Amino acid sequence: MILGPSGSGKSSLALALLAHGAELICDDGVWLDGLDLTRPDGAPDLIEARGVGLLHAGPICPRAPLSLVVDLDRAETDRLPPRRLVHIHNQKVELILAAGQVTLAPTLIHLLRYGRADL
Repeated sequence: MILGPSGSGKSSLALALLAHGAELICDDGVWLDGLDLTRPDGAPDLIEARGVGLLHAGPICPRAPLSLVVDLDRAETDRLPPRRLVHIHNQKVELILAAGQVTLAPTLIHLLRYGRADL
C-alpha cells in the first residue's frame, strides 16, 4: 500500500512497479479488511500519469494481502534503517519511509521477492 499526499509520487511509483510486473488493485483508494486489500466495486481499471493522462492499468488484482506500507510523505534519515513496523488491526506490517527515493521501484521489487537481511 502506497501512502502520501497529492503530488508525492504514488501513481508514479505504482506505474514503475507495474512496469516491473506488479498488478494494480486500485489507483485511488482500496478497502482494508483486516490485512486484506480489496478493490472497491466499480473502480476504473485506470491509473493517472501526471502530464500524460489516464492510462489503462493492465491486469488488475482484485484482492491481495497487505505485506508492505510505503510512506511517500516521510523521508528515511538512516542509511541502513532499522526495520520499521506499522500496527494495522493489531498486526504489524513493514513500513518503508521513502520520500525522495529515486530507486524506489526496483528496491521494493527486490525487497518483496527476496526479503531483507537482518544483521
